[in-house]
Order: sequence, then structure tokens, then C-alpha cells
Amino acid sequence: MSEKLFQSYKQKNNIAEHYDVICVGSGLGSLTTASLLARKGKKVLVCEKHTTPGGFTHVFTRNDYEWDVGLHYVGDMDRKGSLLRVVFEHITDKNLKWADMGDVYDKVIIEDRIYEYRKGLTAWKSAMKAYFPSEKDAYAIDKYVELLFAVNKASKDFYTKKVLPDFVRFISSPFMNKSYEQYANKTTQQVLDTLSDNDELKAVLSAQFGDYGMPPSQSSFVIHAAVALHYMNGGFYPIGGSEEIFNTIAPSIINAGGAIVVGAAVKEILIENGIAKGVVMQDGKIIKSDIVVSGAGVHITFNNLIAEAHQPKIKYIQDAKALPQSVGHLSLYIGLKHSAAELNLPKANYWIYPNGNNYDTAIENFLADNSNEFPVVYISFPASKNPKFEEKYPGRSTIEIITLAKYDWFKEWENTRWKKRGESYDTLKETFAQRLLAHLYKYEPQVKGKIDTYELSTPITTKHFCNYLHGEIYGLDHQPSRFEKDFLKPQTPIKNLFLTGQDIVTVGIGGALMSGVLTASAITKSNLINEIVKNAD
Repeated sequence: MSEKLFQSYKQKNNIAEHYDVICVGSGLGSLTTASLLARKGKKVLVCEKHTTPGGFTHVFTRNDYEWDVGLHYVGDMDRKGSLLRVVFEHITDKNLKWADMGDVYDKVIIEDRIYEYRKGLTAWKSAMKAYFPSEKDAYAIDKYVELLFAVNKASKDFYTKKVLPDFVRFISSPFMNKSYEQYANKTTQQVLDTLSDNDELKAVLSAQFGDYGMPPSQSSFVIHAAVALHYMNGGFYPIGGSEEIFNTIAPSIINAGGAIVVGAAVKEILIENGIAKGVVMQDGKIIKSDIVVSGAGVHITFNNLIAEAHQPKIKYIQDAKALPQSVGHLSLYIGLKHSAAELNLPKANYWIYPNGNNYDTAIENFLADNSNEFPVVYISFPASKNPKFEEKYPGRSTIEIITLAKYDWFKEWENTRWKKRGESYDTLKETFAQRLLAHLYKYEPQVKGKIDTYELSTPITTKHFCNYLHGEIYGLDHQPSRFEKDFLKPQTPIKNLFLTGQDIVTVGIGGALMSGVLTASAITKSNLINEIVKNAD
């Protein structure tokens, strides 16, 4: 990050009394909205509670190491004409570059059976058919891929409808997104069961469920299809690390007269006569604006940021508050005093399933008793993925390990201070850390004895830094009923108050990015996707 950019968003005392737009939170949804509006001449203020901007795309450093907290890979970044690539190029002025993770981007390990996800549709299908050579399984694989593309095609109407005025949405209901609803109303397991009776094949096809946080029997098939197709052309990582997403988007906001401030918690959205008029900061300061955009998530927005006096205006608010949140997680951040090349660390992610191919039972058993085996262990090697890591941290490398966790396991420490939660908390964390390290050593034994430092984060850590109610990493759950909620859209019943972020689209970098496009489109009453695509090189 340049010193000029660093100073420009740090100067909290220099913010103006009025902005065209205020964005609450600096996640990718808010940053995309702000950048697109800035390019339309709007002066935008982005307020971030944390001391580092970027939401789940930010990085943190400790003891001369650096880790990403939420972005582990992104798909579809080398295909010319890819919508995600085109949008990223637009909001970053093509300054964000991506490193290809190579021919194998995910390794699925079920017990000790290894299946590689290979880059490119043809290579992916060939690999799957080699693993499952029967004619019946080959047919199921072909039909599965056909369904992924069918869902992707049907999704366009579904998301277009989110930015239409209510009266247009009403009259268009019989004609738009019927086929998408057909897929959305089925679980991933239900769809896979229609294709095959081979449990191992179905487990391999659904092995990326950790990318959206729900097992096959609970997740809507449309979120699975979106994630699976998103990565079909391979995995990519931002050159320079995930913080480069913020670094390359921020200049467009600042250069248009806007500002990005950190350590700037919003206490309440200012609403007067049913109209959003700005925000009330935690210190009581009022900043006015013509429009307010909340990227804080549905639960935080409706539970914490809108005063009770104004809540009756939102007829669906109780339904919104009742939407289930996604599961929490444990993240183990590991630093090694050896380069990725010296340790021969892979670029591909590991999806390890120690209990076999019944994911649902494994999750149920673990959440009931955390002394049971982890249902899934995800391992990422950011130092291998980032070509500039060695330049920035010579002779060092990092590894991250993630698994599921319940907030309730750590609830007794939720009101304690970070880093000072007590011996019993630290002991519990160490137990989990050692169990996760055992899985790393099994598949990358050369790192044993080479670890310089490690640190485990829990759901209460996530709550502390990212402000989700129960430390959930993926916002709202992605069960079929979520996709029936018409109110999950940018426009709210409060005039000039809009929502953005993964809760109004879907989980992940792609979902957050496109939520920003939809929110900016709703605010400007224009089809920004068409504009962006039309103006792309």
C-alpha cells in the first residue's frame, strides 16, 4: 500500500459534514458500490469499524508474517469476457493482477483417497471420468455439468429482478426466474441423488461445500452450482495478496473527493421522516448524506443500526431478523521461517474429509461433540499462491487451516478482551490447533519442526473484528428458503437506504462484487452491468 493511499484513508479528522453517499463497512460489496458511484461523480464516504479496511479481503500481520482472513482463491479470472474479471478490471482500472494456481487448484481427500480438481472444463471432466470410469458415472458427470450451466443461465433473471422497481417486480414475477426457482428449491443432495447412486462420486462433486458453509443435504443447489462453475476454469490469487483488492479499488473513491475511514464505527443510521439522511457515529458525531448504503449484513443492519422507532416501516424486518446465520469457523494461521519453494509447498488447496463420504453425518457428530474428528479440514498455502510473497517476506511462508466451529463453544468468553481471554480459553484453542496441525503433517510432513509461529482464531475472534453477530464468516445461510426472500435486494422500504454485500446476493468474492454492482445500479437506476461490459476492452 502506498504511503499516500495509507494517509488518505487514515485521516478520520478530515472528513466532511456531508457526502452524496455513505457506505457502512468496507467489505467488497461496499467498496464496489462506492467505486461505481464515484465513477458517476458521487462523493462517497466509507466508514469501517475495524482498524484495517477491506472486510474479508483484508490481511493481518504478526511477527513478520502476513495472512489473508477470507480470500483464499477466486475463479474465472483468466477467461476473457468473464463478468467477474470485467467488473474487477473496471473498478480497479486494471491495476489488480491475478496469479494462476496451476492445473490443479483443489485436492479432495476422502479418508486417504485423493481426487484432483483440474483447471478447465475439459480437463476437469476427463479427470472425474478417470476416477469414475463406469458408463453410468460418466453420464452422471456430463448431466451434472449441464445442470451447472443451466443454473448459471437461469440466474440472470433472478438477479436482474433484484434491482427492478417493486411494481415491475410484481408484474414480472410469473415470467422471470421460474427455472432458477426450480433449482433453488432443491438441496444439493436432492439434485445429486437424481443423477447418481454412487455416494463417492456425489461426495467428490460436492466437496467444495466449505466455500459456502453448508453440507449437501442443507444447501440450495443454486449456491453449489454457482461455486462449482465459478472455479471450473481454475483458481486465482491476487498478486501481492488479498489487500491489493482494497489498494486498487480505493483510489477511485478518494480521487472523486470521497474518503475511507477506519476505526470509525457507525452507531446508527440517521433516519428523518422515513428517509435515510446520514449516520450517527459511535462518538455521537453526525455525518449527513443523500444516500446511505449498509454493507454490514442483514442482521447487523436491522438489529443494530436502525432505531426501533423506524423499524415498523420495514414490514419484513422480523422475517429478516429470523434468517439463520451461517456456521462459525476456526482458522489456524501458521508462519514458517522457510520459503514456500524451500518447503515445496503446493498451490492447490486441500479439502480433507477424514470421516469418509457422508459429510452430513460427520458434521452432525462434530457439532454435537467437538472431541469427535473434524468433518472437514481445509488447508490453503497463500505464500505459494502469491508470486510477490517471497519478495515481501524473504525466507518465510504461511499456511492457513480452517474448519467448522460453533459459537456456543466459546460463548462464555465473548465479553472478555481479545488476547486476554484467560488460560482456559487458550488451552481449548491449543487443543484444536494441535489437532489441525496433525492433518497438515500427514499430507505435508516436511513442515513438521519448521513452524515458527501459529495462532488460532475462533468465532468470537471473527465477531470482534468483523462484527457478525455470532462470528459467522458467510453471513446468511444458503438453504433453499433463503432464495424465496424477495426482500434480500438493494432497495429497502426506507427511502434512500440501500443494502449491499453477500447477504443480498450470495456468499464469496463473486457474490460480494456483484452485490456492489446491483446496489449501484439500483441507486443510479441504470444497467451498470451492460455499461461495464460495453466499455470493456
